[in-house]
Amino acid sequence: VGVGPYAELTFDADGDVDRSTREAVARIEATDLLVFAHGWNSDRSTSTRLYDRFFAPFPNLVGSGVRLGYVGVVWPSIRFSDEPIPDFDPPGALAEAGLGSALSPATRRALGEFWPDRGAELDRIAELLEERPDSAAAFVEFGALVRELVGVDAVATPAALDVPAMFARDVLEVCRAFTDALAEAGATPRHDDVEGGARAGGVNSALGGGLRALWSGAKEVLRQATYYQMKKRAGVVGEHGLGPVLAELAHRRPALRIHLIGHSFGARVAAFSLRAVPDGSRYVKSLTLLQGAFSHYAFTDRLPHDGDRGGALRGLQRRVDGPVVACHSPYDTSLKVFYPLASRMAGDSAGLLGFDERWGAIGHDGVRAVPGTPRLSLDTVLRGGLPGAGCVSVDAGSVVRRGGAPSGAHSDICHEELARVVVAAGRMGR
Repeated sequence: VGVGPYAELTFDADGDVDRSTREAVARIEATDLLVFAHGWNSDRSTSTRLYDRFFAPFPNLVGSGVRLGYVGVVWPSIRFSDEPIPDFDPPGALAEAGLGSALSPATRRALGEFWPDRGAELDRIAELLEERPDSAAAFVEFGALVRELVGVDAVATPAALDVPAMFARDVLEVCRAFTDALAEAGATPRHDDVEGGARAGGVNSALGGGLRALWSGAKEVLRQATYYQMKKRAGVVGEHGLGPVLAELAHRRPALRIHLIGHSFGARVAAFSLRAVPDGSRYVKSLTLLQGAFSHYAFTDRLPHDGDRGGALRGLQRRVDGPVVACHSPYDTSLKVFYPLASRMAGDSAGLLGFDERWGAIGHDGVRAVPGTPRLSLDTVLRGGLPGAGCVSVDAGSVVRRGGAPSGAHSDICHEELARVVVAAGRMGR
């Protein structure tokens, strides 16, 4: 990383910290510490490049009395190589990875590292996704293999195991839903269009009609299985890993000002670390969520569709001595299309609200159901700054707008404008 002083905090899947990295962070001499947690689609080298790019503008943005320190949070994630990151991957990387159902060699290796004891199951899944059999029995086999990966007993109820119902529903129904979602995201033709093109012998016939067309949706089900594991892991790493480490650091260095930043599921890591902030503490000075992959109702005291419950982070914005800024973009297909679909298929009651309202992500349309939360454009923030406290939604679509299917602009976050948002949130500017 080109800026300094810089150190990494490394956690395992249970939130246990590598002690040597914790001590390296403790040795950083700074007035303000930027702590950034990467998202789900990142291996360590990709995360390091992300931190290098995102942190680069900061030295020229902060005031003369601010001495910055930089921390990159590294937690066990996985990268699907069919989601190239703008400016990180060379042109044509998406074509090489392929938008079809087959797993690239890089993705197969990543899955093997993610599920190290499931080599046989992953090999068979890879075969099915490569061959795309026009067979209902093959989809049933695929569904059973995915259930084994996520630890779902076929005869158990999802509610009893606290797992998404999609892994116990009819596999063809689920694959069809994700195939259509991929079409909406521009990654594939619609399932109906594929079937019609195949019957007519047209251009789509190469994709395969009938059930063969659903294997692209099956690959998305596999991706959702990693999402499910990552969602749980991000909360654990935040609450039981990052949060306690920062609380200890603040105890040792009471004058240190900490600024949390998170992208995608890393936004969940950063936000859930607030659960470990003691009441009355003031060391967390800002929290900036970049395309956060968790519910837009997370901070509410009362869910609109269930007045007896609050969000998972209910009221925790009050543990930040500054604003909680949710940057969102309408060009983020991962959060616009796939996040709500996966949430809806998790099996919860839809309540009285519409699809988007009930299942939306904070990185798609910002903070919801928190009274007094302003909704600002990025230009407005860059001209006039941010409120001193509370939740703020910032439409960053003017810069977060590039990226191909299936994830859209989800990873398009390395912009000086967003660095300036972090500086404004932390009151570090010139």
